[in-house]
Amino acid sequence: MKITAVEAHVCNARMRNWVFVRVVTDEPGLHGWGEATLEWHTRAVVGAVEDLAELIVGEDPTRIEHLWQMMMRQHFWHGNDIVRGTALSGIDIALWDILGKALGQPVHRVLGSYGRSTLPVYASSLLFKPTAELLREAEGLAAQGFPGLKLKIGQGLEADLRNVREIRKVIGPQVRLMTDANCSYDTLGALELGRRLEAEGVYWFEEPVAPENLEGYEKLARALDMAIAGGETEFNRWAFKEYLQRQAMDIIQPDIARAGGFTEVRKIAALASAFDVPVAPHTGASSAVAVAASIQWAAALPNLLTFEHMYPPNPLREELLADPLPSPANGQIEVPQRPGLGIELSPQALARFRTS
Repeated sequence: MKITAVEAHVCNARMRNWVFVRVVTDEPGLHGWGEATLEWHTRAVVGAVEDLAELIVGEDPTRIEHLWQMMMRQHFWHGNDIVRGTALSGIDIALWDILGKALGQPVHRVLGSYGRSTLPVYASSLLFKPTAELLREAEGLAAQGFPGLKLKIGQGLEADLRNVREIRKVIGPQVRLMTDANCSYDTLGALELGRRLEAEGVYWFEEPVAPENLEGYEKLARALDMAIAGGETEFNRWAFKEYLQRQAMDIIQPDIARAGGFTEVRKIAALASAFDVPVAPHTGASSAVAVAASIQWAAALPNLLTFEHMYPPNPLREELLADPLPSPANGQIEVPQRPGLGIELSPQALARFRTS
């Protein structure tokens, strides 16, 4: 079996672009899908996919580790470049989709399944909205059985604290409340806010400071009993190694469509396990392709903490597939058992959203 083509498909919905990678083989009907979405870098990622394609067309798609290393060697010339890393991730996901289909097994079984048929999930994310609207959403999510909710913060210390306190009142003490600042604070501000969030029983403080601020993460992780989480912007195990060695994160959140695909995130998770650090995969605004890949990876993870279910509407999550992904129920989501990623894209939806 040989790779005959690597295609980048750009789709647009709600004024935002997603990049999908399709790897085609010479076996009739056998192809794989991956996702390589990186906000505001669409053309760069597409160009990187096309560059990497030149290295692997004509190769055996089941030699995934070899192909990853070959693409990575080309990547080394450009340092820790998240654009090329994202492109590599999309190709790698598609290769594992092919391998699973060729073997007639879901990817989590090919990875050596941990045996999960469902994953524990939390609802993400309560966005910047008037407090009254946030309370209605939070109450509704708790009533649906989600054991945890995540709130976006970064509007200032008092505004963030007010929302946390009010949400806690409506969801009660049994539902975990997590916060995500998306790097909104400097170290001093994050420390002040973190101490007060801790007093409110917040479970984790995600991306409190910029990802380049390793010293800030280290200081916060040492000063706070509340867990510090992050890592969605990082590519490869070497980036995560720095956080883990410095004990700068209590929970890591690799994004499979950025951090190197299945081949690399399994190594990142293994590295984290050596430091006794759990994994909570980042899905964010991913489409159904990256979410499906994340579910398969999470099902093989012994150190899985929880899985992020993004509940705000996303057409490329709800409408892209021929058969939709399972919906969470009672705080759990089913792991698809069909071969590969367990999905197939709808040709009609792909044509409707595709721009190039």
